[in-house]
Amino acid sequence: MSQEQIKDRVRQQFGGTSAAYAVSATHRAGNDLDRLVELAECRPDVEALDIATGAGHTARMIAPHVAHVVISDLTPQMLDTARAEMQSAGVHNVSYRLADAEELPFPTDTFDLVTCRIAPHHFSDCNRFVKEVSRVLRPGGIFLLIDSTVPEEDELDQRVNELEWRRDNSHVRSLKRSEWGSMIVDSGLVIERAEDFPKRHIFEDWTTRSKMTPDDRAGLERWLLESPAEFQELLRFEIEGGRLLAFSDQKTLFKCRKTQA
Repeated sequence: MSQEQIKDRVRQQFGGTSAAYAVSATHRAGNDLDRLVELAECRPDVEALDIATGAGHTARMIAPHVAHVVISDLTPQMLDTARAEMQSAGVHNVSYRLADAEELPFPTDTFDLVTCRIAPHHFSDCNRFVKEVSRVLRPGGIFLLIDSTVPEEDELDQRVNELEWRRDNSHVRSLKRSEWGSMIVDSGLVIERAEDFPKRHIFEDWTTRSKMTPDDRAGLERWLLESPAEFQELLRFEIEGGRLLAFSDQKTLFKCRKTQA
């Protein structure tokens, strides 16, 4: 599949589910989001960019502490949802930009802070994304990234990614921490912190948000319940009466800084 086909699939998937992401507890809040704000080193003069904003939850948390936030997303409907969220929250020091994370429409050295949360597993080229972040950051600027990460063992990596793809075929790949580390360093950024956060997903809500049909949901549940014990332990399956109620995957937060020129 070409990169443009991947992006078209993302637009189609999220264009039809933007309202669900606005109310999703997984996206709207969490200790990972609180920690991101703690690490952002916000100041009243900071110019910030939130990439692949979704419903705008990260931007909403950052905006009160900085001068201005550019809220960007690939999907027009997501930007509309984010705009409604900002207006509802009384947040006004923001602007909106339709933007591809892998080809950012901003000049070099524009932002003091760039954030991106729970989105890059849908990107067609994460290496290009990180290079673009490095380009638009000012020297000394901060990049805060949160995304799903998978174990270093190839078999578990593949099984976690298959789970994600079976639930949502706009998923491309969740990366290993080591893969993110290599790309970040190669892009001229220094990793100052890397912290893991378990994220609990209620199975019915998680599959409904991606518009799975009842038959597809039942098939995915069977596949999960028949999966190896090691995989079930990794994702902390919560099973009751032979039904999968919830599971927990791993998100990793990277705090990175662009080296001084």
